[in-house]
Amino acid sequence: METSHRVVVGDARDLSDVAADSVDLVVTSPPYPMIEMWDETFTALDPAVGDALADGDGDRAFEAMHGVLDDVWAEVSRVLVDGGIACVNVGDATRTVGDSFSVYPNHARVVEAFQSLGFDPLPDVLWRKPANSAAKFMGSGMVPPNAYVTLEHEYVLVFRNGSDSRSFEPGADRRYEAAYFWEERNRWFSDVWTDVQGELQGLGHDDLRERSAAFPFEIPYRLVNMYSVYDDTVLDPFWGTGTTSLAALVAGRNSIGYEREAAFTEVFDDQMTDVAALSRSVVRERLDRHREFVAETRESGDSLDYEATHYDFPVRTSQERDLRLYAIESVERTADGYRAVHTPI
Repeated sequence: METSHRVVVGDARDLSDVAADSVDLVVTSPPYPMIEMWDETFTALDPAVGDALADGDGDRAFEAMHGVLDDVWAEVSRVLVDGGIACVNVGDATRTVGDSFSVYPNHARVVEAFQSLGFDPLPDVLWRKPANSAAKFMGSGMVPPNAYVTLEHEYVLVFRNGSDSRSFEPGADRRYEAAYFWEERNRWFSDVWTDVQGELQGLGHDDLRERSAAFPFEIPYRLVNMYSVYDDTVLDPFWGTGTTSLAALVAGRNSIGYEREAAFTEVFDDQMTDVAALSRSVVRERLDRHREFVAETRESGDSLDYEATHYDFPVRTSQERDLRLYAIESVERTADGYRAVHTPI
C-alpha cells in the first residue's frame, strides 16, 4: 500500500489546490481566538482584530478573529465529501480586555459556524490538558466569591458534512481492514479522554516553538483511525508542525496540509527520519495491548468468539476479524511532500 502526503505553503482561506469533494476527513487545531499568542497572527489576517483589541472591545475582537476562521471553514465545506467528518480541536480562552475579565467560548462559536454551513454536530470529546502550577486557581484565591476555575480541558468538536453518513462500495476491504479493536472502540469513543496530555513540541527553533500550539500526536492518530479508512485523504488546514500528517502517515492514510509559514515544513522534514520506526512502534503497541486484553479476558473466564483473519489471536466481534495494521517500510521525498510504502504487520 502506498500513501501520499502533500504540503502546501499558503493561506487555508483559499484551498484552490484541493478539488471539491476530494477530502474524506478533516483533523485540525486552529489558532485559538483571544489567546494572546495568536493576536499578531489574527491581526495580520484582519487588521480589525488589532483595532478592536486596542479599543478594549473583547467581544468585537473575538468575532473578528472567528471571522478569519469562518473563511477556512467555508473552504472545508467545499472540499469535504458528503458524509465526511471534520474534527476541530479547540480550547476556550480567558482574558482581561480593557477592565473586563471574561471567558471567550471558542468551542461554541465554532459549532455555530459549522452549523451555518450545513454540518451536523456529532458528540464531542473533552480532553484534559493539566496545568503545571500548583496554584492553578484564578481570582481572589481563598476568599469567595470571586475566584475562577481554571480551563484544563479542550474540545474535539466533531461534525458531519450533511445529514447522511458516507457510503462505501459493497464489501469494501479497505473499510474492514481499517477496523479498530473492540476495547479501542470503548476507550476512543468515550466523550472524556483523561489519558491524553498536552505536550510541548521540540521544534529546534525558539521562534517556531513560540508560534506552535501543543497538539499531542495521540489525538489526531485516534481521530484518523476513528473517522477514516485506508485510501482516504485527511486534510489539516492549520498544519503547523504537521502532527496530523504524521498521524495520517502512521495510520496509512493520505494527507494534505496547509501552512502559511514555510519554516514549519523543515520541522516535519526532520521527523521523517524516524517515522518508519514510529509507525512500527505504534502498531506493535496496539497489537500488544490487544494480546493483553485477550489474556485478561480469558483469565476472567470470558471467551472471545471470533478468530482474526490476519493474526494469531481472537477478537470480540465479527467486524474485527479482517482488521489489518500496516507499518511504514519506506518514505521518499516528492516535489510537494512525501510518498510512503506501507506493509502489513
